This record gives sequence, C-alpha cells and structure tokens, in this order.
Amino acid sequence: FLMQAEERVRKISSDLRLCTKKKIKNKTAASKDLLDILGPVEPDDFLKAAAQGKMEAVEKFLGDGGDPNTCDEFRKTALHRAALENHAKIVEELLDKGADINFKDRLDCRAVHWACRGGSLSALKILQDRGADINVRDKLLSSPLHVATRTGHSDVVQHLLASGININAKDWEGDTALHDAVRLNRYKIVKLLILAGANMQIKNAVTTEQVKQWQFDTKETLEKLEQMREVGLVEMHWIH
Repeated sequence: FLMQAEERVRKISSDLRLCTKKKIKNKTAASKDLLDILGPVEPDDFLKAAAQGKMEAVEKFLGDGGDPNTCDEFRKTALHRAALENHAKIVEELLDKGADINFKDRLDCRAVHWACRGGSLSALKILQDRGADINVRDKLLSSPLHVATRTGHSDVVQHLLASGININAKDWEGDTALHDAVRLNRYKIVKLLILAGANMQIKNAVTTEQVKQWQFDTKETLEKLEQMREVGLVEMHWIH
C-alpha cells in the first residue's frame, strides 16, 4: 500500500512539473510575441502577419508609418496575402490605411484574383464593396471567374455570376471559364455556368471542336441526370 501511495505521489509531482514547464514556456512565448509587437515590425514580418491573420502586428507596422503597399520580390502585397487567406478584418484594415485595391503583382494579378484563388468569399465581397472591378485580367488574360473555376470554388463562381461578371470572357488561349470547367471536370461549376447562360459555341485557340463536343456531351449528361433526379431514380448530391 505504501509503495502504491509513493508511486501516486511521484506521478502527481511529475505532472505538476510538466504543467509548470508548459506554463513557463507559454508565458515566455507570449512575452516574446509582445516584445516583437512592441518593437518595430519589419516589412517581411508585416507580410507574414497579413497572411497569418495577426492583426496586432499589421496594426503596429501601419501605425508606425509602414507602407500598406509593401510587397515582396514578386510584388505580392499584404492585401494579396490577406485576400488569399480570407482574413477579412485585415483586408478591411489594409484598405482603411490606404492599400491600393488595384495593385498588381508580377503576373498582373490583383487582390480579387487572389481572393478567388483562395475561395475567400468574405474577402472578395469586401473588395467589391470597396470598388474592386471583378472583370479585371492578369497577364494571361485570366479573369477572377477563370481563377475561381480552375481552383474549384463553386461558391465564389456562383457569387461572381450573381454579381454580373463577364461569363464568356476568354483568356489568351481563347478559353472561357466553361472551357476550364469542362477540362478540369468541375461538374458543379459546369452546371452553374450553363444555367447562367454561358455561350457553348465559343471556340478556343487549340482544341476547338473537341472542347465544344465535351461541352455538349456534358450538358446532355447533366440534363439526363437532372431528369432522373427529379423522378427519384438517382441522387445528385455531388452536383448541388
């Protein structure tokens, strides 16, 4: 009995030591973060903070007179990074402090492109409310709709369509969002685009007839599946 009691005491003491060490470690880390924020925030740390959602560091950098349009070697700004990661509050803070909503990176992508790439619907809506043009193009003539389609963010695609984006815009290869959706088997997005009135007659610069045929085949398949779903012969959770 005494041996068991001693073992329990040793275990409790060990657990207490571990808890104490963990608290000290957490306190030290918190103190370091506080010191980092109290001290000057470097441009690289500002960009990382925007991507990681660390508002305090972003506010400190801007409050100390830092340029809200600070960018890396690829001309990717804090606004681009925050939009990609859907840090809506940071997007608002950056815009409030003068971040250029139309700032282009080396590929001419703007914040709206990055928001669509990340599926960042909240950030995208803020950018639109602040006057961002959703029909802008990058160097490859890709629109935000192209980007959202390629990355498979159907909710963003649906929002862009409801916002009146040019559904038939072509990139430098002549591809529309529908070409991309069919090529990448984005079936839900294919349906959204077709129902929104995408032109299925548009030819691109390369596989014109083949892509056109894929589009018609896809439409026919979707219509048949929809008819089967309506009479209860098949479920289409994958397409809704």
